[in-house]
Amino acid sequence: MAHMKRLWKVLRWVAVVAACLFVAAQFTSPARTNPEADRSLALESHLQVNPQVGAIIDRSCADCHSNKTQWPWYSKVVPVSWLVIDHVNHGRSHLNFSEWGRYDRREAGQMLGQICKEVKSGAMPLSSYTPLHPESKLSAEDVKLLCDWTNAERQRIDKPKQFATRQEETDPPPDR
Repeated sequence: MAHMKRLWKVLRWVAVVAACLFVAAQFTSPARTNPEADRSLALESHLQVNPQVGAIIDRSCADCHSNKTQWPWYSKVVPVSWLVIDHVNHGRSHLNFSEWGRYDRREAGQMLGQICKEVKSGAMPLSSYTPLHPESKLSAEDVKLLCDWTNAERQRIDKPKQFATRQEETDPPPDR
């Protein structure tokens, strides 16, 4: 019996210490940022985004892949906040719709191709994101719209390059 009393006493102290550590950890949360966005760099300033595609991106992608993150309540609670903020920072580092203008033509084409690949495979939006954001789940129609859009935009942004290549082929060689 004395052994059980001692065990309960230790468990109570462990619970008190854990609760204190949990409260103290709430003051160590990294910053939840939404850097100021330059509209001239935004996706919409560089690509032709129709309203349906824009709505899908806003609903399913923008929280992690733009500077317009809607930070949910649980992003303020340690240790979950560490995971959420890390996911957002990681997502922005790979693809940021708010800073699309920083990508050159080749990078933009690769990004567009990757968007289609990720949504087709079901890798995006993340399976850890969709349970708390069920509206972010993509339907088969959403995936088709995104992939049709990314393919059309890849072709559109490649056209000037193709034209220049064809023009160069028909130009006479420069005099030396």
